[in-house]
Amino acid sequence: MRVALDALTVTVPPVDAERTRAFYGSRPAGRGPADADELRAVRAAAATPPPAVPPAVGEVAVAVADGRRVPVRICRPPGTARGVLLQIRGGGSYLGSAARDDVGNRELSEALGVAVVAVDHRLAREHPWPAAPDDCATAALWLLDRAPELFGTDRVAFTGVSAGATLAVTTLLRLRDRGLADRVAGAELRYGTYDLSARTPAGRRIAGEYFLRAYAGHVADRTVPDLSPVFADLTGLPPLLMTVGTDDVLLEDDLAMAARLATAGAEVDLRVNRGVPHGFAGHDTPVAATALRYARDWLSARIDGASPPPGV
Repeated sequence: MRVALDALTVTVPPVDAERTRAFYGSRPAGRGPADADELRAVRAAAATPPPAVPPAVGEVAVAVADGRRVPVRICRPPGTARGVLLQIRGGGSYLGSAARDDVGNRELSEALGVAVVAVDHRLAREHPWPAAPDDCATAALWLLDRAPELFGTDRVAFTGVSAGATLAVTTLLRLRDRGLADRVAGAELRYGTYDLSARTPAGRRIAGEYFLRAYAGHVADRTVPDLSPVFADLTGLPPLLMTVGTDDVLLEDDLAMAARLATAGAEVDLRVNRGVPHGFAGHDTPVAATALRYARDWLSARIDGASPPPGV
């Protein structure tokens, strides 16, 4: 058996690879807030999110389950929804809001003919773990219970980006422990963080990041699976699509998580994209367009209960 990163890397036309290299060659590397003062400054400077057209629907503004309540934002497609996506945003669990993704969620809703339900979970450092996973689990339980009534379908899938991918996995683990994970058709996970403990070599690469202190600095043992799902029993999860870039500091973490999932018997579709950093799917490059197109095709197939699209 030959093991090589090249075997996992998505193939794109040379011209697309060159355009992507040029984009990142002219763009400074980004970073998150380094302390509480920078976090407050970034939040204060954040622009008001652009509204979707038509706007996110607000007739159901709060998801309720297990005595907890969490705000949600809903984009409905034209006509009858063929499924529902629970969308969990990125932002390190300390930045952003569900409204920030209204435009993208509206596009996703119309492209796939699905309703998109975005969880407006609480943010650290004001609301550290387990507030965000509690909120995501609340929304998931509500959606599994109410989707047929509210949307006319019981086909539910998840999509999560960065910290949202981490929260998607912890939500699936909570559902699995209640015997409900088989009601989720699949989950798309983009460049998640799966070791927040700094106990693995991959996790030690981000040990100094402020978002870890803001979100989980109060936890003595961060190997608890609800924080660091790479340490979890990963059996019994639905099919998963994992997307990451070769220049992402989280590459090793995602590779380790994919290996653990595969060992646990999960159906994992791992796609590594060459020459791109963390958050690349949000950038205007050909590699991002290829990744997003595949993710939409994958989600569409899962909602239909069909086989995933062929690899590229």
